[in-house]
Amino acid sequence: MRIEDTDRERSTDEAIDAIFAGLRWLGLEWDGEPVYQFAQQARHVEIVEQLLAAGQAYRCYCSPDELTAMREKARAEGRPMRYDGTWRERGASDAPDGIPPVIRFKAPQDGRTVVVDQVMGDVKFDNDQLDDLILLRSDGTPTYMLSVVVDDHDMGVTHIIRGDDHLTNAARQAQIYSALGWTPPVFSHVPLIHGSDGAKLSKRHGALGAEAYRDMGYLPEAMRNYLVRLGWSHGDDEIFSTDQAIEWFNLDSIGKSPARFDFAKLENLNAHYIRLADDDRLTELTLTVMKTLEGWPTENGTFQTRLRAAMPGLKERAKTLVELAEGADYLRVSRPIELSGKAKKALSDDARVVLGRLADVLPQEAGWTTDGLETAVTTFLESEDLKLGKVAQPLRAALTGGSVSPGIYDVLASLGRNEAIERIRDQV
Repeated sequence: MRIEDTDRERSTDEAIDAIFAGLRWLGLEWDGEPVYQFAQQARHVEIVEQLLAAGQAYRCYCSPDELTAMREKARAEGRPMRYDGTWRERGASDAPDGIPPVIRFKAPQDGRTVVVDQVMGDVKFDNDQLDDLILLRSDGTPTYMLSVVVDDHDMGVTHIIRGDDHLTNAARQAQIYSALGWTPPVFSHVPLIHGSDGAKLSKRHGALGAEAYRDMGYLPEAMRNYLVRLGWSHGDDEIFSTDQAIEWFNLDSIGKSPARFDFAKLENLNAHYIRLADDDRLTELTLTVMKTLEGWPTENGTFQTRLRAAMPGLKERAKTLVELAEGADYLRVSRPIELSGKAKKALSDDARVVLGRLADVLPQEAGWTTDGLETAVTTFLESEDLKLGKVAQPLRAALTGGSVSPGIYDVLASLGRNEAIERIRDQV
């Protein structure tokens, strides 16, 4: 684990903590203590001194005004902004007063730099299109481009897998490796993820931090499965464990076309993992979600017991933890419960009379289970010569105040006998 914090303004404690928290939530652990790039500054400066001594770097004294003039000239001529090498061959004796220099890399000007990439193949860059990048800023701090090369070498990094927007960076870094006589790692540049409309992924598509997906109610195992499949495949397999992903992953199966982030697919995958998840764990996770809702009950013991009892039915219908919490809302409302418009329509006068008779024959505590309740209701329907549809919706309305819920026997069982009977009696 390396925190690349050379940009001091953006590398706040909050931003770094969010990285750690996101990885921990995803269940992605790292070996050893994290390495902070900025803490290696002395080593990075040492390497720059080596490059200066070898004639592979030089001091540039261009003022901000001179650099602005270069940019404006390039813009006027319709070409990319590149440093023009003003100080490439000049000595310190020409240095102006009061201008602290930056240290620039003396990049090769002729020929090509070839990035040997395991995904994109050999990618060639004309060297006259790559200017002399800055290695040390005027305040003496190293830039990202230098720091990653030194850190990758010192840490023994063997493979670099990253977005293909870093391909040009790979060419620049390859030049630094060559100047230092170091063997570069294996490069693999993966196509970027796009939104469902084919445009580069942005926040409007869902390019969010890990904590946002957690708060939207996705399980970490579903996110791991979904993310590893974006741009990589293993035959037709869509659902697999993290252990299988570790066993199967290889660079040859990374596609060259951008993957598309599809929330519908993520939700369906999350629903699969919710159905597989342990009910005790889901209960705790759903409680965490519900505690953010207005009207959270102050006494949680009974509620938690009811939620756990309802979980087998709830999780069959939910795609996210938020939907689990919404589906369990009937458990936390207080009597007399408020009825929705559809619930009021379901509770006709005739339906209320039938519910009153049903309440009289529902089983005692010993039979208050999903199976016991189904048997009791079925026997009642047969005695009344009624179909389940004539009773289920009015009963759901009386018990939940709405028209949508888990299976009606699950609702009865999870509420407990006393609460369920009292809710029915409130409506008859």
